[in-house]
Amino acid sequence: MIETREGPTTTARKRVLVINDDPAILDVFRELLEEEGYEALLDTMRTGNLDAQYDRVVEERPDVVVLDFVILGEQAGWQFLQLIKMQPKTARVPVVVCTAAVDLVRELGAHLSKLRVEVVLKPFEIDHLYAAIARAIKETDGDPWG
Repeated sequence: MIETREGPTTTARKRVLVINDDPAILDVFRELLEEEGYEALLDTMRTGNLDAQYDRVVEERPDVVVLDFVILGEQAGWQFLQLIKMQPKTARVPVVVCTAAVDLVRELGAHLSKLRVEVVLKPFEIDHLYAAIARAIKETDGDPWG
């Protein structure tokens, strides 16, 4: 059994796709997630092609996506979140927004809540990140792809 800060999960390793344009941050996420027993999938989204990024999500079938709002100096993360949540195939995939864009999070707070998106503001405490991921996964009650 994999132990998380919120308690045990299923025996299968949960897959977490982290999308951030900073490779150093992705390395930190890899270490943090693997220490906690998750399988870390990493993507820089450097192409800026949201359709290609969406295809990667569908191909990888993560249990949760951790996404920054500001990617490549733009709000590409916000646009990508909307794409994930608007498509029937991925609407149930939980998303944790991990961002320093505090003003944007405040602006979109009601909408994020309606979409059941967890938010972790940078700089963050590691336990807060783990708890947000665990809650997001638990919210789907199993396979978000089923």
